[in-house]
Amino acid sequence: MGREFLDLFAEWADSYDQTVSGHDPQYMDVFSNYDQILEEVANRAISPVLEFGVGTGNLTQVMLQKDLKVTGVEPSKEMRQIAIQKLPSFAEIKEGDFLTFPIQKEIGSIVSTYAFHHLTDEEKEKAFRIYSSMLIKGQKIVFADTMFESELAYTTMIEDAKQKGYNRLAGDLLSEYYTTIPKMKAMVTAAGFSVEFKQLNPFVWVMEAIKQ
Repeated sequence: MGREFLDLFAEWADSYDQTVSGHDPQYMDVFSNYDQILEEVANRAISPVLEFGVGTGNLTQVMLQKDLKVTGVEPSKEMRQIAIQKLPSFAEIKEGDFLTFPIQKEIGSIVSTYAFHHLTDEEKEKAFRIYSSMLIKGQKIVFADTMFESELAYTTMIEDAKQKGYNRLAGDLLSEYYTTIPKMKAMVTAAGFSVEFKQLNPFVWVMEAIKQ
């Protein structure tokens, strides 16, 4: 799951924090309101937290500052190393991904930012079924990620990127597994959750799914 992107993660690790800070014009809209997005997810999280796709540890850092207990899961060795350097007192970053990970005995919520699109829709469905079996009523999933209101909105965004000459962005939109909100809603409700979505920038929505 998503491990076909590990080479990309390795190349991106050293420059990831610079990208999210808005220095790359092609990704400026993707990462606009980045700090607020992290705050939004952290404020909705319930401790203890299981975080997927820790990356360089930015969301982890925000949650730790809010005194949440966090266990992180990250498939990229290079990303994990940067996160550990950034958070030297936080050692709970484990190797794994959205589908294959060390099972946690205590979980209040499952969170992630900018990572769930590395799964195909079939893998997303499988992930939600796994999480449903782990959570009890009232516990939640909080994911912030690029998704689209419709297939038309998705294709329009690709064409807009091409017209602006943002070929790397257009390539990413075509090669990764971005989905639509109706599809995501159907997947997560089928797994036993109520769900709501809130748009945080032109690309990113936060999804909060509560186990019923």
